[in-house]
Amino acid sequence: MYLMDTYARFDVGFERGEGATIFDEDGNDYVDFASGIGVNALGYAHKKIVRAITKQAKNLLHTSNIYHIKPQERLAKEISKQIGYKTYTFFCNSGAEANECAIKLARKYGATHFKEKKFEIISLGNSFHGRTLATLQATGQDKFHPEIFAPYMEGFKFYSTIEDVIKNINDNTVAVMIELVQGEGGIKALDKDEVKRLAKELKKRELLLITDEVQCGVYRTGEFITSKLYDIKPDVITFAKGLGGGVGIGACVSKKSIFTPGDHGSTFGGNFLATSVGLATLKELKALKKDGEMDKISAEFNEYLDEVVKKNGKIFEQKQGLGMMLGLELKDGIDLAKIISLALKNRVLVLRSGVKTLRFLPPLNISKKEMKEGFARLQKALDEYQA
Repeated sequence: MYLMDTYARFDVGFERGEGATIFDEDGNDYVDFASGIGVNALGYAHKKIVRAITKQAKNLLHTSNIYHIKPQERLAKEISKQIGYKTYTFFCNSGAEANECAIKLARKYGATHFKEKKFEIISLGNSFHGRTLATLQATGQDKFHPEIFAPYMEGFKFYSTIEDVIKNINDNTVAVMIELVQGEGGIKALDKDEVKRLAKELKKRELLLITDEVQCGVYRTGEFITSKLYDIKPDVITFAKGLGGGVGIGACVSKKSIFTPGDHGSTFGGNFLATSVGLATLKELKALKKDGEMDKISAEFNEYLDEVVKKNGKIFEQKQGLGMMLGLELKDGIDLAKIISLALKNRVLVLRSGVKTLRFLPPLNISKKEMKEGFARLQKALDEYQA
């Protein structure tokens, strides 16, 4: 192979998909409860997404950001509209890039807003914010800070609880970055009252609250922004994954327009293709939410998971997460890797989160038929594990 050895890949490759079903190179079908790690929010080969890609490909895929890009401007306006208050958006290509932008935004704010420069960013233990050097250091898990990549950037600290975060805010602190539901940390939703207390404390000190909604945003937890479920208005929100319906895109969204020309940029970020597909994706997801179908699908998926926990009490401790960002926490001694492997063998795709959580990020429009079949296959895998 000519690829760098960066992934421990399963021995399967896929050729096509339809809805929440994906087909391998031999034509075998798999029910996808992973959606490309939360990327394919509308599943595979969605007609409106295909139409948006085809239409834009016939005109322009890319121009430089030194010129106006109309779909980029429309998508920024739509994001602001769906958030519910005035925002300014920088488009990039991934969640890590969106978080890098948020870090730079906070650093500039800290250098220009206060008499004495502030630069330190605090995050939570068990968090994950990306794989660039800065976002790795913002990630609150020591396993993501191996010595081989040192030295890391200074100016980052993490603490286990929100209470500890608040206690350790100091004269250097400019921002706190949190995932409202920790995607790589076990699908754990933060406590609402604690988050509101943190937001209030930061606002009082004129410090920034950054919510990393790369995985939990764009209706994944039931609302366009998970922040709405927490009754907070973050200063900065980062998006990616589900925003592009399968096309690579990231976005850093701020209540304040802090950057000036030359502060930041991206060659490919916000190009015609990505933002046109982003507009089509948000339109479909908004309609799915408005007519109540999204909430019905989420409720049914949650009921299936509750039944899995009930039927497999020797394997699972509990269900956790919000909306369609869900996890089943395993009991001690259960082999997570083996369960995922058996699920793949039975042709249903699931994910891991942390060391003991089976993660589910299905397409937000998954059909009843696919849901039923996927859970039947999962149960077969769990029966094999217990045999």
